[in-house]
Amino acid sequence: MASEIPSKVNISQAEELALSLSEALSSGEAEEAVRLCKQLSELSVPVSVSVCSRVYPQDTIRLKVGVEDAQSDNYIPVTVVVSSGMTVAELKDKISHDFGFHPSLQRWVIGKRLAQDQETLYRHGIRKSGDQAFLFIRSAHSVHLTRHQHKLDQEQQLLQGIMESMPPVQLYPRGSSGGEKAAPPPETEDTPPPLPPRVPNISKPTVLPKPQLGWACNMCTFVNKPTRPGCEMCGGERPEDYTVPDIYKPDQDEVQRMQQEHLAMLQYEQAQQLEREMNYLHLLETDDQNLIPNATETDCPICFSSLLPGEGIVLRECLHTFCRECLKGTIVNSQDAEVSCPDNCDSKLLDREIKELLTEEEHQRFLELRLSIAESCSEHSFHCQTPNCRGWCIYEDEVNEFYCDLCKETNCILCRAIHKGMNCKDYQDDLRIRAENDQAAQQTKQMLESMLQNGEAMKCPRCDIIVQKKDGCDWICCLMCKTEICWVTKQARWGPNGNGDTSGGCRCRVNNIPCHPNCQNCH
Repeated sequence: MASEIPSKVNISQAEELALSLSEALSSGEAEEAVRLCKQLSELSVPVSVSVCSRVYPQDTIRLKVGVEDAQSDNYIPVTVVVSSGMTVAELKDKISHDFGFHPSLQRWVIGKRLAQDQETLYRHGIRKSGDQAFLFIRSAHSVHLTRHQHKLDQEQQLLQGIMESMPPVQLYPRGSSGGEKAAPPPETEDTPPPLPPRVPNISKPTVLPKPQLGWACNMCTFVNKPTRPGCEMCGGERPEDYTVPDIYKPDQDEVQRMQQEHLAMLQYEQAQQLEREMNYLHLLETDDQNLIPNATETDCPICFSSLLPGEGIVLRECLHTFCRECLKGTIVNSQDAEVSCPDNCDSKLLDREIKELLTEEEHQRFLELRLSIAESCSEHSFHCQTPNCRGWCIYEDEVNEFYCDLCKETNCILCRAIHKGMNCKDYQDDLRIRAENDQAAQQTKQMLESMLQNGEAMKCPRCDIIVQKKDGCDWICCLMCKTEICWVTKQARWGPNGNGDTSGGCRCRVNNIPCHPNCQNCH
């Protein structure tokens, strides 16, 4: 039974439905597309669906092609400039135009598959420069291609190119003012009848597709749905600057997927919160313990002995586990104020851990070692001058005396001695006299002279007492005669007339010039 030819009304309706279906598919309206497909199938009209070329990447690709025919064993490599959205039929036309091989003679093999005319290069994995394909040229006899037919096809292609390059012809209706037409010449027997006017082929204006919804993966160029956090094909991340359009409505599968992701995120947050609470409770339990025992069986990394649960010590800072004997030996043999973890990490043992591991005598020796290290490392430390006294202090610039709480003696920091009942001048004068017979006084005198030679001390320009600058600015004051002294010039700050007299002394800032290259301009 012959099929019924559809009427013009059905064809017109089919065109409208096909156009609406294309728009629905482009905008991702699944329900509308299903409804249109159902109506279009009821018309029983042949329909073709294809992806718009604008979806594919527009960059040109240099395709490596190996060419071979049935009569030659030579393999000829060529390079063809194509795009990933080009169909195999368009590729055949390009080869026919560039090299003269008719499309019916071409057989393309891409990725071990025989490519069909309606398929795109993108479908076969041609997406970047350097991708390869194979072209087999068949014989004209096998496809029944004659020279006449080949020549006609070439002329047809040439005509199509000329027609596409011609500008459109504007038609005027009968009786319009489009210009007076000359009367046609009288027909004679030798004059052929005039040809009917050529009606231009006016194409229907193209309807721009709706903007594509979704994001393209930077790795595989697959277009994903707007709500997907990662690529469905390769797992690549969604671009950071991409935002889901407000007009987009996810389908049922996407809604279900987002609900599952939200549920998984809630479960993950609940598990994290539970873990935090358990860790907090464990911290409260161990906070009152100076030493935390190990909960699982392990080995000591120092002596390699096996430690059962409760036999080892877990350090609070780094959670490394050691046996008690190895940790105690590390503390006793340490020559630093802070004891580092024996496992060569940056963590330190806490004071509560050190005190719990050592005996009272060992802990006292460790504290004395800490004090000794602190005194030797401090820049402005002063040790009590009483023999065998352990007292010491860190002095400031304004302090000149140190009262030792251990031996109850008052030390002079400037003279670095104890001179009870004497001022600094009397002590230094007495020191010069006693240095002839007293070895201790002689050593003290040599120390003061060494300080003078090294620039650590100076003599007062007025009373000749030895003074020194402990720290701070270059202004110092003599304790005996109260003379203001410039440390860098070793001269009096002011002239003979006292404060404000710039005629002598260090002459600092006179005419805005410092008194010395090393002057800090602070006096």
